[in-house]
Amino acid sequence: MASALAAKLGLNSLRRKQSKNFNVRISTMESDMEVSCEVKWKGKDLFDLVCRTLGLRETWFFGLQYDVKDSVNWLKMDKKVLDQEVPKEEPIVLHFLAKFYPENAEEELVQDITQHLFFLQVKNNILEEEVYCPPEASVLLASYAVHAKYGDYDPNIHKPGFLAQEELLPKRVINLYQMTAEMWEERITACYAEHRGRTRDEAEMEYLKIAQDMEMYGVNYFLIRNKKGTDLLLGVDALGLHIYEPDNRLTPKCSFPWNEIRNISYSDKEFTIKPLDKKTDVFRFNSSRLRVNKLILQLCIGNHDLFMRRRRLDSLEVQQMKAQAREERARKRVERQRLEREKQLREEAERARDELERRLLQMQDEAHMASEALMRSDETADLLAEKAQIAEEEAKLLSQKAAEAEHEIQRIKMTAIRSEEERRLMEQKMLEAEMLALKMAEESERRAKEAEQLRQDLQEARESERRAKHKLLEISSKVVYSPPAVQTDSMPADLPNLSFSRENLSFDFKDTDMKRLSMEIEKEKVEYMEKSKHLQEQLNELKTEIESMKLKERETPLDILHNHNTQQGTSKHSNFKKLTLQSTKSRVAFFEEL
Repeated sequence: MASALAAKLGLNSLRRKQSKNFNVRISTMESDMEVSCEVKWKGKDLFDLVCRTLGLRETWFFGLQYDVKDSVNWLKMDKKVLDQEVPKEEPIVLHFLAKFYPENAEEELVQDITQHLFFLQVKNNILEEEVYCPPEASVLLASYAVHAKYGDYDPNIHKPGFLAQEELLPKRVINLYQMTAEMWEERITACYAEHRGRTRDEAEMEYLKIAQDMEMYGVNYFLIRNKKGTDLLLGVDALGLHIYEPDNRLTPKCSFPWNEIRNISYSDKEFTIKPLDKKTDVFRFNSSRLRVNKLILQLCIGNHDLFMRRRRLDSLEVQQMKAQAREERARKRVERQRLEREKQLREEAERARDELERRLLQMQDEAHMASEALMRSDETADLLAEKAQIAEEEAKLLSQKAAEAEHEIQRIKMTAIRSEEERRLMEQKMLEAEMLALKMAEESERRAKEAEQLRQDLQEARESERRAKHKLLEISSKVVYSPPAVQTDSMPADLPNLSFSRENLSFDFKDTDMKRLSMEIEKEKVEYMEKSKHLQEQLNELKTEIESMKLKERETPLDILHNHNTQQGTSKHSNFKKLTLQSTKSRVAFFEEL
């Protein structure tokens, strides 16, 4: 079996020698690419090709990683690719990842592509639980990740359930609380809605600014032993070397900043650290394998170089990149302002349209009501006309009866009754007839007045009908207003001329410049403290909301350690500052006695 494997490897090696090219698959956090490499290529040749393909200029943060047995390694830039311990099968799989992390992402990361790659890697580390993230911070980070993907929150588009297929929270956080997916989405969406107005780049930067304050951010851990044989963890990051207990990766027992370290070397499995203070003895520790020592040394050298580089004046290349980044940000800001103005104008036009539609509906309702009033007036006029006709007929009938009564009186008067009794009887009948005639006359007069009143009512009804018709004609003749067309392609003439000359790339630090710089630094400190205070209040509010649903029995050791640190008021930066207050000599002695 061994001989067959050796023959196969020998055959592959022979084929590679015969072939001038070999294939490599580069896996980034966003996509994969496959490239053809020449046999003579060194690691730097391949790395430069990948960076050019991605448009990446801040190359010093990144490297090409590959798996070796049960550990990982980074491709060396000065050695041929095929002479290293890369996988033998083609295509050779290499991972393009961040090897070194910035101390302050907002100040150090210049290019958008650099920031985006860091965002994707840090988000993956948090979701895979390689970096511990408190539950309340997980919700806030998830809201920024959603904003980076979907843009501004719009309730008409981002309806309940739109995050159902998204992986936004570590499984540890989901299991820790008695909450449904809908409840998590509701809280993430509430935070997401507050980020309105930010661009994708700004949301990603806010994500990194929160993540960089986490204890395990950017730390590479290695199992070591001090000279007493105590098992410990060595943490290597952008600030220095940190010593942890194996069961506590959050709080280091002691730390050594890079500016206190003069030299780092190893011999076989033993690592030697020489402090800058010559009065302090060197301290040593042992790692598990020689390969681990090589990796530790690579990370130490790279982080130390970047630590010192940050504290020097930027190189001409970095100055040029920052100038270009400022110009690009200014251009994007102007473009965003233009789009916001267009959006505002469009919203105003839509509001004007809605107002016109509302007024049109109101006018239509008024016209309908006027039409109904006109119909009611017509019906009333018809009814009054009918009543007037009836009243006139009744008046005629009464007049006729009155005339008949008068005629009867005259006939009775003309009739002579000689008998006294007949005369008295006739007088009595005449009196009754006169009273009846009087009553009939009064009733006739009353009926005549009633007919006159009905005529007046009819006249008023017809006048009301005429006014209703006139009002209906006025409403129908109104002209609907149409809003003027919105000019979206015009640009204001008073925008600043955004141009950068090469004079921006040179700096002359005079006393006035230093004073101005100091004032700006103090201003930035005040702004940072205010932002930190707001962020802390936001995190405390989230923690309060979900605390009642926590299942205490599901807390992990890291959860317990984090809660203890929070109660003690200990943070990543405060603990680092506290540990470095002691002298280097006392910290070395403390490390050796662990």
